Amino acid sequence: METPNRMTTAAAPDRVPGLRVSVGVLLACAMLAAALGMGLRQTSGLFLAPMTAAHAWTASGFAFAIALQVLVNGITQPICGQVADRIGGRTVLMAGAALQAVAVAGMALSSSLAAFTFFAGIVMGVAVSAAGMPVVMASLTRLLPESMRSRATGLGTAGSSFGQFLVVPLAGLGIEGFGWQAALLGVAAASLLIIPLALPLNDAPAPAPAAGTAGAVGDGSAREALGAALRDTTFWCLFFGFFVCGMHVSFMSVHLPGFVASCHLPLAVGAGAISLIGLFNVAGSLISGELTGRWKRRELLVTIYAGRGVVIAAFMFAEKTTATVLVFSAAMGLLWLSTVPPTVALCARNFGTRWLATIFGLVFLGHQIGGFTGAFLGGLVLDRTGSYDLMWTISILAAAFAALIHLPVRDGPKPAPAVATA
Repeated sequence: METPNRMTTAAAPDRVPGLRVSVGVLLACAMLAAALGMGLRQTSGLFLAPMTAAHAWTASGFAFAIALQVLVNGITQPICGQVADRIGGRTVLMAGAALQAVAVAGMALSSSLAAFTFFAGIVMGVAVSAAGMPVVMASLTRLLPESMRSRATGLGTAGSSFGQFLVVPLAGLGIEGFGWQAALLGVAAASLLIIPLALPLNDAPAPAPAAGTAGAVGDGSAREALGAALRDTTFWCLFFGFFVCGMHVSFMSVHLPGFVASCHLPLAVGAGAISLIGLFNVAGSLISGELTGRWKRRELLVTIYAGRGVVIAAFMFAEKTTATVLVFSAAMGLLWLSTVPPTVALCARNFGTRWLATIFGLVFLGHQIGGFTGAFLGGLVLDRTGSYDLMWTISILAAAFAALIHLPVRDGPKPAPAVATA
């Protein structure tokens, strides 16, 4: 049996005809592609104030376009995933990057809210699905041997978090220095950088193994794989767990700065909280990737979600000072997207890698539905009650639910059907 190092150094170049690409280059390109995809997408909120002021649009109209993007992203993610499973992730990533450039340029040049909603909500939603983290993660999982997959997934997730930490402030500087329209056009141009970064991710799917073999789980037709997943309790546990993850992430991304302001703390504290979450998520994703390769993934997810509940409860009852907000942000950053490596690994182990982008795309749909719920429900609770207290309580209960629902998850592939012997 080959050592992991020999396997990885051989696998990657063979997957990239005409290029000599080491595993290090493969991982670096995947991390940078994920960083650009996530970072550029997270800049949308920076343009709310200048664009609504320039066009006399309502803030709710702008926000609806971004919320629509989240829903379209969730709905189209499995479709883009299936295309990536059929033709390889590289082509899908390149097409998504080009479509994202078109979407952002359209946003910059839109003179009506309807046109902006079309480009920001629909076109950008599809682009994010094609050029987003699930396609990158699925490609890495197929290209690398199992011994390296968890670490690679952690690196890719960390890359996306670093993009949030680095790109968003740069976009803010662009708005201040050149105006919102030029900054948006700059974001569109930067989206095209994903295209060369996608070149090493040439993960043409391998032929499906023969039926009845140990590797055949999830490796038949797409319809068979999806049918098997949708009938599996493990799939639905991962789906609803990821729903809670998305609810937490969107609620805090959208409403934490407003909550901090309601506590009469400086505006910079709210902005710093979001930035600190992104920074510590880099460490959290790397740690999660390492632990995913060493621990039971099921127990790791139970620990992460339970940890979120404890951190949120402690913050809810603590005095709201700059120090407590920043400590809370750092702790949540460690748990922010640390759910991704074990969730991807469980999808791969239970349903195989042949249709991984499709099946993980469906799990990711749960995340995005949760994201829409967290963003909308947080605003609804604030409007109805005048505070976020009820939403924090819901977040704690949701964390407990997510921890419990992962207990039945099967941490390994289904056993292959027994072969009759004479």
